[in-house]
Amino acid sequence: MSDGAISTLQQSSSASAKRSDIAKTSDAEDRAMPRIPQELSILPLREFVMFPGSVLPLTVSRPASIKLLDETLPLTKIVGFLTQREEEKEEPAPPDLYHVGTAAIVLKLLRQAENNIVVVVQGLRRFAMRKIVATQPFLRAEIDLLKTIVPEQTAEWQAEFQNLRDSAVRLSQLRPDMPEETAAIIRNIEDAEQLADFLAPHLDISVAERQSILEELDLSKRVRAVQKHISAQLEVAQIQQKLQKDVQSQFSDAQRKAYLRGQLKAIQRELGEGDTGADEHIAVLRTKLEAAKPPAEVLAQAERELKRLDIIPPASPEYSVIVGYVEAIAELPWSKLSEDNLDLDKAQQILDRDHYDLTKVKRRLIEYLAVRKLNPLGQGPILCLLGPPGVGKTSLGQSVADALGRKFVRMSLGGIRDEAEIRGHRRTYIGSMPGRIIQELRRAGTRNPVMMLDEIDKIGTDFRGDPASALLEVLDPRQNKAFVDRYLDVPFDLSQIIFIATANYIGGIPGPLLDRMELIDLPGYTEREKLEIGKRYLVPRQVTENGLKADQIEWPEEALRLFINDYTHEAGVRELERQIGAVCRAVAARVARGVTDKVMITTDFIRETLGPQRYVHEQRLTTSAPGVVTGLAYTPTGGEILHVEATRYLGKGNITLTGQIGAVMKESAQAALSLVRSRGTAIGVKPEEFREYDIHVHVPAGAVPKDGPSAGVSMFTALASLFSNKPVRSDVAMTGEITLRGMVLPIGGLKEKSLAAMRADISTVIIPKLNEKDLVDVPEEARQKLRFVPVETVEEVLAHALDQNAQLLRTASN
Repeated sequence: MSDGAISTLQQSSSASAKRSDIAKTSDAEDRAMPRIPQELSILPLREFVMFPGSVLPLTVSRPASIKLLDETLPLTKIVGFLTQREEEKEEPAPPDLYHVGTAAIVLKLLRQAENNIVVVVQGLRRFAMRKIVATQPFLRAEIDLLKTIVPEQTAEWQAEFQNLRDSAVRLSQLRPDMPEETAAIIRNIEDAEQLADFLAPHLDISVAERQSILEELDLSKRVRAVQKHISAQLEVAQIQQKLQKDVQSQFSDAQRKAYLRGQLKAIQRELGEGDTGADEHIAVLRTKLEAAKPPAEVLAQAERELKRLDIIPPASPEYSVIVGYVEAIAELPWSKLSEDNLDLDKAQQILDRDHYDLTKVKRRLIEYLAVRKLNPLGQGPILCLLGPPGVGKTSLGQSVADALGRKFVRMSLGGIRDEAEIRGHRRTYIGSMPGRIIQELRRAGTRNPVMMLDEIDKIGTDFRGDPASALLEVLDPRQNKAFVDRYLDVPFDLSQIIFIATANYIGGIPGPLLDRMELIDLPGYTEREKLEIGKRYLVPRQVTENGLKADQIEWPEEALRLFINDYTHEAGVRELERQIGAVCRAVAARVARGVTDKVMITTDFIRETLGPQRYVHEQRLTTSAPGVVTGLAYTPTGGEILHVEATRYLGKGNITLTGQIGAVMKESAQAALSLVRSRGTAIGVKPEEFREYDIHVHVPAGAVPKDGPSAGVSMFTALASLFSNKPVRSDVAMTGEITLRGMVLPIGGLKEKSLAAMRADISTVIIPKLNEKDLVDVPEEARQKLRFVPVETVEEVLAHALDQNAQLLRTASN
């Protein structure tokens, strides 16, 4: 804060009251006034003129002024105050100051933080600068004290004095900002000079006009100047009072404010002082609204808000809230639509260009576009691309947008917990804004983009609401024609948007939300598919991104297979691209150093760059052994083979389950044991063996959580093999859920499990009979290498897994 004055009318009023009490004895006042030196330190003031008799606090912050106080006050309490001609100057020179000021005494000094000092001063006498003594480190000058020319005490002079006092009393009574005791203080002032000096600082006039009153030494002219300004302000105050009385009985409080603001604006326009900036802003908003072409009811709502702006001052907080609201409406694409490109052949080319294989997914997307072509106004389904990370769900949405020629908008929903993220905040809250749907449309600039709702299975819920429930209206084609965002509070048509959701896990999607979407499954890639994706997309992209040229690096197929099998373990290709990028960076370092011009990516180069093999896949058992079975499991990163091991030892018939298996898998083990005990005779086991032996079932890779019912067949076979002492064929893998009746129920993830069996060099896969229809999804390569054996009962499982047991079990079952 710069040097200036913080004055209050109460302080000046009390000081004047004290002066009025001693005005009757002027001789005593002259004797009580401190002696003013002929040479004074000069402290510049800006935006304020000090008058004799005023008592007020001053905030001092300029370094030169602070130094002045520090060096002068120990010697004398008298300081000269001169007003700057231009308030912007931080270091005013003598020509920048008025030559007439007021000598004042410092009554109190308070030091504050940030190098600020507050001093309380009392004005004493007028003075004029006669000679500059010093300008550094602060201004010092020789002065001449000025004497006021007092007129003769005539009747005319007494009338002028009395008129000034009466006018000042009336003004103080009409102005609400003046304290109640001001009128009484003015009546008690008997000296004309004191009255003029008391009134001048509080007149609503410019600094230059106050300075002219200070410089006027003729008391009669000074009184007339003060009288002139008081009369003008008194007239304005009387008009205001009359206006208030005229409208008070006719208008409510809000109407009265609107009327007075209208009158004030009219007066300001007549004086050339109107706020044309606010009017221009409102005109611009109105133009934007008309260009946006919103529906009639939306336009009417915006016009109501614009009319409120006419009566609200720009400094009001509500003004900015209304402006933000109208701008949001004006910038929404109410009538802007992207023209669809419904050339299905081109769409197929774009999908094939951006993605390898995914034949079923591409076919469904082409069907979706075909329906849009034949029925543009139809309400198509909401698609949900379901699959593990890195399989290309998000990029498929981008390809759909490219094929249609529409804008693409991606909205990540992972982790959001506040319902207002979807529906928006009400405008009553500070910092309120529209929901994410409206915000993304505002950025897109069109009301029919392709909107990707990414990670819809990871929406959270807490005390702030359920965002998934808020999405029910958004994703319902019969309701989203009139979606109402809480911030806008007007309907917006979302029916032209193509919504495509993505999810990794179907269990994370709430049932009502899942019911509104059509699922398109994107399974993990096979080794062959990853190999082709690597050659066609990943390697060229990483070579370009790392500043290499195609002739500087050579990628044999064996190198890519090494990446896929030994350095990645995923359903998608993100980690594969990262590892390819790491090798490309190593090649770029060699090329940049000039070590070589071309690098052949060999096994040794990969191991030197990436280190030893990171992932080891489970392989088929080398030998057959009783109690050990090869099962098949489905994970988010694809299929895996799973060894189930069972052993027994003398005990009391207890069963122990280890390998970090879940509750469902534990129940499968219990069901498998019950099924084996119920078929003990057929298997060739004496009943007392189940009571005399404890059983331990273990699933290796104990640090990895495992769960699900599809290991039931494997556990039953392991226990049957253990108690019958018949080994299970090492080239056989199996999957399926069992019942206590010995039935084999269907499972999921057959494609991924089949690929895992093929990688592990398994020759025969036992699957549930009800999964036979799913073999069409298994890649041709796997169907050629594997022999699939559909079964309906556990007896059939043992017939194919154990040697020479089929006849025995068949007889027992009969």
